Amino acid sequence: MQRPSLWGLGFHTPARCITNADFERLVDTSDEWIVTRTGIRTRYHVAPGETCSQLAVQAARNALADAGLLPQAITHVLIATFSGDYPIPSTSCLVARELGICVPAMDIAAACSGFLYALEVGRGLVALHPDAVVLVIGSEVCSSRINFNDRSTCVLFGDGAGAAILQAKPRAGAPLVHDILLHADGTAADLLTVRGGGSGCPPILGGTIGPEYFVEMNGREVFKYAVRLMTDVCQEILARNGLSVADVDLLIPHQANVRIIEAVARKLEVPEERCFVDVDRFGNTSAASVPIALADARAQGRIRPGDTVLLASFGGGFTWAAALLQF
Repeated sequence: MQRPSLWGLGFHTPARCITNADFERLVDTSDEWIVTRTGIRTRYHVAPGETCSQLAVQAARNALADAGLLPQAITHVLIATFSGDYPIPSTSCLVARELGICVPAMDIAAACSGFLYALEVGRGLVALHPDAVVLVIGSEVCSSRINFNDRSTCVLFGDGAGAAILQAKPRAGAPLVHDILLHADGTAADLLTVRGGGSGCPPILGGTIGPEYFVEMNGREVFKYAVRLMTDVCQEILARNGLSVADVDLLIPHQANVRIIEAVARKLEVPEERCFVDVDRFGNTSAASVPIALADARAQGRIRPGDTVLLASFGGGFTWAAALLQF
């Protein structure tokens, strides 16, 4: 099968920057505590009334501009999110409407691994429909699902969106999607949840909103799983493509926590200069994390023509995934 290309990349974050000093006024924490344990210094949160679909639309427009395409060229819209505007309509339909197109559109729920899951669905679409132009977005308003009384989780998350334009045909300068590998295991699902609002924990008219409506996480256990599974999936995708870590020019892991990133890089024996980190600026943006980091790394000049880039993610479910890109 011909390997598809990412014709365009783009990302967008809200204007409102939230510093660690801002959290010092909300909960019992400190800048030193947050930086030491997470590496995060700033993150961006939406303004009142600003939505997941609005972030996604701007990221999409940036990716389209990068690809030199108009919205009318898009044939499919895929959005990875756990914090969409509504249960119905899907965020992808809202994005398509705002872009002025009527095309197949769907949301994909795989938590922080969602973008790579959506990218794999996109690969299937362009294999079946060689003329397809698939808009793949990870977009999150994590702040809408943060319990600001829980100091262990509220400091971690930011809002934002990252987008890519996927096509079957190659283009000069556009990276090839060499391979994608997906995994999931629900046996430890209870370690990272947002339960409130679903049919297993339905809302009650006039009822109260409890902590189950927000991110709840056993941080210590999630840390262990994230490090082990991201390391494993990176080794697995390299092995099945006849590559070694030495062939990887840049590792872009899910930007959850700098300690997780450092632990994965250490286990893979990837030197610091070949591991991309922007969690210090954006926090954990869940499904938006990997596409934001990919577009950010390219914008910073960290990716050069000919580079092999390894993407890795881990999220609630648990889900985990990796992708190999050839620039």
